[in-house]
Amino acid sequence: MASTTTPLLADHHRHDSSSDRDSDDALRGQSSATQTGRSWPSRLREALLFAWALLATAGVLVLAVWVSHKHQTDFDKPAGKRNLIFMVSDGMGPASLSLTRSFRQYTEGLEYGDTLTLDKHFWGSSRTRSSSSLVTDSAAGATAFSCAQKSYNGAISMLPGYTPCGTVLEAAKKAGYTTGLVVTTDITDATPACFASHVNYRLQQDEIALQEIGQGPLNRVVDLMFGGGRCHFLPNTTDGGCRQDNIDAIELAQKEYGWNYIGDRPSFDEYWEGKKEVPMPMLGLFAPTDIPFELDRRNMNDQYPSLSEMAKTALRALEKATEKSDKGFFIMIEGSRIDHAGHGNDPSAQVREVLEYDKTFKAVLDFLEESKTDGVLVATSDHETGGLAVARHYPQYLWYPSVLANATASSEHLARLLWAHIASTTTTTSSSSSSLSELKKYINSELVIPGLGISDATDDELDAIALHPELAQPAFAQMISLRAQIGWSTHGHSAVDVNIYSSGGPGADAIRGNVENTDVGEFLRSYLGVDVDAVTKELREKMGSSSLARGGEVGEGDGDDHWIAHEAMEYHRLDETLGSA
Repeated sequence: MASTTTPLLADHHRHDSSSDRDSDDALRGQSSATQTGRSWPSRLREALLFAWALLATAGVLVLAVWVSHKHQTDFDKPAGKRNLIFMVSDGMGPASLSLTRSFRQYTEGLEYGDTLTLDKHFWGSSRTRSSSSLVTDSAAGATAFSCAQKSYNGAISMLPGYTPCGTVLEAAKKAGYTTGLVVTTDITDATPACFASHVNYRLQQDEIALQEIGQGPLNRVVDLMFGGGRCHFLPNTTDGGCRQDNIDAIELAQKEYGWNYIGDRPSFDEYWEGKKEVPMPMLGLFAPTDIPFELDRRNMNDQYPSLSEMAKTALRALEKATEKSDKGFFIMIEGSRIDHAGHGNDPSAQVREVLEYDKTFKAVLDFLEESKTDGVLVATSDHETGGLAVARHYPQYLWYPSVLANATASSEHLARLLWAHIASTTTTTSSSSSSLSELKKYINSELVIPGLGISDATDDELDAIALHPELAQPAFAQMISLRAQIGWSTHGHSAVDVNIYSSGGPGADAIRGNVENTDVGEFLRSYLGVDVDAVTKELREKMGSSSLARGGEVGEGDGDDHWIAHEAMEYHRLDETLGSA
């Protein structure tokens, strides 16, 4: 028995020793198989399995990224007819929404949780830089929307090197869509111009007017235009004309390009609220230049239609015009004068402009809800203007909406009343103490108290306006801003990101989050399914080199609104006169 047991014990001992060695080797990162060399096939198999797992994992990750990208960029467009409404809130930054929301809550007695219609449809934000500057102007900003390409400040659907780029509106027209533009500034101003014309620089408004009515490389591409800027369509020989030539563009539009024309509120009212069917193409120019700020316009309602009224009339007209078509329409609607209120640093004018824009936004949503045709609304700003801050003096944490609520007129309107008063009286701004005293009394009693709602104007403030009436607009605006505790960093534009809003719909996820302004332009063309590149090719064939573009060679300027450029030094003088308070 002993002889039988001993070998077994000996074998068991040897087996345990081998296991111990394997355990020690494993701790050293080795194995007995490695040591013996008999596991090479096993090692190869393990390496191949590892490589396969690595490739499979990488493939899954790549597929996930591709699917995510495809989900964001591919468009599940409606199978058939569709409408696209693009809204631009020129100069409106995020602070403008905070300012207006709180103002509305105060004036209407709403709870602090109440929000604007825009707030309920917040979608994302847009980066705004141009190709020539981190701070864009409206021309380069609108070119990013219309052409989906970056360009220099001042460019009207032209790229660096002065080559034209096709626009989404032009491509839509060629594809059979009906098109429209509705604005509250000149219809020849930068934003509308970028959808229907091509010039080297935005101040070539005489040429823009001609291209918009149809005297351009693609002939007529717009079916409806509502806005201001009548003077750019009238010859320099006509009262109210501001063209540099003797071309009557309104007459030309009617005789050569078939436009129907209306030029005042009574004519507009014939089509307001569906009283009459709007004949196409329709050109409505309701003011010599800009339609007044909403703060002033509401007191002149019998003279000028509002943005929401023009937008609703245009939408009904476009829907009727496309009723029997297999194509819908594309329209750009701009709340243009939010920008001008920012340039003038006038918060009381700006809140009313934003409220009217919000009202128009809601009207568009209502239209889409009631329409039988699929449609999407997208809205954003080309840039922010004024560097608005809803606060002013640290360490005081406050601002006063009541100050803005008391204003019944814009600083722009009050300045014009002052200039008209000076022109119509013998009152001068000379050093005569009696003349100065009389002018100060007029400014305070007839303008400041009833117009601004300010009853505590200082002698220094009244002196500054009486001695420098040419600076009245920024002086009035500063009086309002100071008392409301509203701050501004500039009379120009800023580089802050701006908000994007949308009704939602097919493909709209492509512009969620933080995107480039050109991505908004890409969405517009993709949703409509139009070939903008083909339009660009046609434009370049017809326009030739930049030297053949009408209007002459214009260098790249800063593109800022021309009136602010002329007033830049005056604003500096104003700051010196009134101080930095």
